[in-house]
Amino acid sequence: MFTALATLLSHYKRHPGQLAMLLLGLWVASALWSGVQAINASARDSYARAEALFTTGLDRLERRDGQPLTRDDYLRLRRAGLPVSPLLEGTLESTDGTRLTVIGIELFTLPGDSAFATAGSTSELAAFLTPPWQTRVAPDTLPALGVADRQAPGDEPRLADGRRLPPLVLAPSLPPDTLVMDIAAAAMLLDSGERISRLVTAPNALNEAPPGLVLTRAATLASPGQLTESFHLNLTAMALLALVVGLFIVQAALGLALEQRLAMLRTLRALGVSGRRLVGLLALELLLLGVLGALAGIVSGVWLARALLPDVAATLGSLYGAGVTAELSLPWHYWVGGILVTLGGLFLAGAGVLWRAARLSVLGLGQAQAWRAGFRRQLRFMTLAGALVALAGLALWTWLARQPPGEGLLAGFGLMAALLLASALWLPPLLAALLAGLERLARRRPLAQWALADLQLQLPRLSLAMMALLIALSANLGVSSMVGGFRLTFLDWLDQRLVADLYLRPPAEQFEEVETWLDERPEVAELLPTRRTDSTLYAIERDGSPRELALPTSLYGITPGDALMPSWPLQDTLAGRDAAWQAFRDGEAFINEQLAIGEGLAPGDRLTLGAPRGREQVTVAAVYPDYGNTRGEVLFATAQLASRFGAPPGSIGIVLAAGADETPLGQALTRRFGLGSDSLVDQREVKRIATGIFERTFTITRALSALTLGVAALALLASLLAQARERRRQLAPLWALGIPRAQLVRIQLGQLGAAALVTGALAIPLGIVLALGLVAVINVAAFGWRLPLFLFPNEIALTLATAVAVALLATALPAITLWRTPPRALLAEEANT
Repeated sequence: MFTALATLLSHYKRHPGQLAMLLLGLWVASALWSGVQAINASARDSYARAEALFTTGLDRLERRDGQPLTRDDYLRLRRAGLPVSPLLEGTLESTDGTRLTVIGIELFTLPGDSAFATAGSTSELAAFLTPPWQTRVAPDTLPALGVADRQAPGDEPRLADGRRLPPLVLAPSLPPDTLVMDIAAAAMLLDSGERISRLVTAPNALNEAPPGLVLTRAATLASPGQLTESFHLNLTAMALLALVVGLFIVQAALGLALEQRLAMLRTLRALGVSGRRLVGLLALELLLLGVLGALAGIVSGVWLARALLPDVAATLGSLYGAGVTAELSLPWHYWVGGILVTLGGLFLAGAGVLWRAARLSVLGLGQAQAWRAGFRRQLRFMTLAGALVALAGLALWTWLARQPPGEGLLAGFGLMAALLLASALWLPPLLAALLAGLERLARRRPLAQWALADLQLQLPRLSLAMMALLIALSANLGVSSMVGGFRLTFLDWLDQRLVADLYLRPPAEQFEEVETWLDERPEVAELLPTRRTDSTLYAIERDGSPRELALPTSLYGITPGDALMPSWPLQDTLAGRDAAWQAFRDGEAFINEQLAIGEGLAPGDRLTLGAPRGREQVTVAAVYPDYGNTRGEVLFATAQLASRFGAPPGSIGIVLAAGADETPLGQALTRRFGLGSDSLVDQREVKRIATGIFERTFTITRALSALTLGVAALALLASLLAQARERRRQLAPLWALGIPRAQLVRIQLGQLGAAALVTGALAIPLGIVLALGLVAVINVAAFGWRLPLFLFPNEIALTLATAVAVALLATALPAITLWRTPPRALLAEEANT
């Protein structure tokens, strides 16, 4: 067996380019897949650490009027026998500018089974509770604190303002950039006085909120892992697409390597190697190559993840408030999983090759033409397989149509995969039929007829590369259309929502005083105060039939002024915009698209919402888009929300009079009320920050799209380089008949350029359908809202140009080799044909 295996592997010594393409395909496929999985694994580790931090697992109590809780509130509730515990939260800045979250806890009353609630030894408990106290930190927070040695607890690093932290103690279960200490130490560092951030209690320990407080159940607090699940699923789908495209390179290289070793396989069989053992040796060869490619891919994937993780962390923090460390944290099963997925993909790609090798007879193995004779049968099989996959996709579409809106994310991805796979399977039969038809039309032009026949001869080897190119181009076009449409919609939505020139967030105790003062200023044309609170949606009534619910819902209040109403977007109304706004002023509600899709609501339906004085019933007057929100939301007029639901003050939008300058107004506000510089924000700054968040959000999507297209280009290049020598043998007789090498080069470029142009033209409708599926199925199921479909002619033109450019670049190297081949070498090729 060793001798037979060495004989098989000796093929790559004579053809190192094929070995390089095999390893390259495995490397890029494994690198993209492993990189995304590394990002996902690191993010989920951060989520697990955040969820263990007693923040989403406990019920919360906060004041209804928006004022901060104090120590007296805590003592009053404890004396009343309520099992509450205080939490103090704030932020500090390290010497390198990192924002650190400080959490102060009261160890004896903190509920739950966290490591902090269950004390260790007496000495550990005393050190945490008494001066100089302790600061519990995760190891990956130490660099931000300027601590180089991660094995040296007890350091007291300085903050940006020069103060020192209590001695450090490592707590690996904490999330990054989080400091946990006793509430007394946190109060001193944050200079909070008697103020505390919130009171927490064990889940369901209180039946109802005490007077003046709002109780938020732990079950209503979505964890970071739940919020970001769709984001990571999208990344995984993109990585899986890159893995599939990379495996096309592998399958093409394997098919060519086996075809060129037909004589070797015949000899081994004649020498007594059984067919079963020969297939086993080929499988062992695949295993060796797969391990090498997988290891190289995993190492490269870790490097790729390190490059992309900061953007991903910023995206998750901006969209979902989920803290993700910028350092990779990879469990052992990540490495094993990366190797297994790559090997599984490799054996899936090589299964057809192994099957054909096992099925061919000893005599057939010696006939190279026997290998190609099966391509016509393969085309029929691909047509049938494509039809079956299309039927499966149609079944998924039918099933999705019967599901409630916003459901079926995995089924939606299955539908997209079926669409891509069916189109890829139908591509080679379509190209073969098109070439056969053109060849019949070109009977009077011998050279054109030869070029078409020659391209049909290349099709068995080019088909996989063209399939990879079709998938990459269509996916690239679909994702680009979705991202571009989202960008246009998002920016337009920002312009519609941000109508005020300035946005002010005064302290709750000064809100009414500041509002009255601003209302008297001559440079202020209109004030747009807002409020926000949470409630529970208890029931829905539609067409006279009620449905009971217990859905946590956000309530948001806006002021329907002259500046806001004309631009505020409404998707669906009962009797037009004017009637909807009039009903809104009279006390009816708008709902966001997420709530409408999630619960199947429409204008005219009635909602029953929890309120301080009982339950309130409202009618839905309109549905509005709310991009970026992860929860259902009910919109009221600010005055209605304050009087009926006791919502605390929020922000004030300030619309300036024509020609007014915001600088003197800001200075007057600061002098009169002592507001901080960050309390007043310019509208342009809000748009700049929001646009920056958006651009960073899709950095990784664009990167993966570009890398996938690059992999498809490599697949085409691999196919052309692998058959370059045999192509010279086919072109040598033409040169001997008097056709110049320059014309032969143009023929090669024209052949592949035309095939790629057809592939690109087919990718355009496929990409448009993919974009429609992304905005109408995937986006609705993942985020709860639907985007309008935008088509960009420049993106379509770029898709065609990219297809042709990729093909011409992949053809360039073999063409240059032909151009530089001396006539003597071509004569030698002609003599061997």
